[in-house]
Amino acid sequence: MSENRFPDLQTERLRLREIVPTDAPALLAIHSDREAMRWFGTDPLQDLAQAEQLVSTFASWRLLPAPGTRWGLERKSDGQLIGSCGLFNWNRSWRRCILGYELARPAWGQGLMSEALRAVLAWGYSPQGMALNRVEAMIHAENTPSLKLALQLGFQLEGRLRQVAFWDGHHHDLLMHARLASDQVPG
Repeated sequence: MSENRFPDLQTERLRLREIVPTDAPALLAIHSDREAMRWFGTDPLQDLAQAEQLVSTFASWRLLPAPGTRWGLERKSDGQLIGSCGLFNWNRSWRRCILGYELARPAWGQGLMSEALRAVLAWGYSPQGMALNRVEAMIHAENTPSLKLALQLGFQLEGRLRQVAFWDGHHHDLLMHARLASDQVPG
């Protein structure tokens, strides 16, 4: 993977691009929406300064040692930033990382995240990308749409991680899913 050039990706309806400081208001709109962030794993953002810090955090993932990449999901039809997704906690020697994503509520139910994640995973497994062997997704057991998406993308349930996460004042169990580079992906 080139350490200096951000890996812009294109799908039929989306441009997956670097998240930049001017995206902070759009990120705030998504990340302050309690329902949209219900299963994200952090408390909702409260103000623009927190969104600006999130932009900086995502940008820092590309610095050495590179722990991952986070893409902004820009709808081609109107140029709107509607969410983000990324591969993070990259363990280069083990060739594994974790998948994370979120989407603005008005974009739910349109297959946009599936489209984005297919492109991100293809890049992550490729030698030109991260040359990954394993991608993990930790999903709350009540997050039915995300569980369904993981199965559609070829992830397999491996088990329950008890009280592995803490947000919104509570400990949460997460279901560990993983997909190997050699796994067959449905349709």
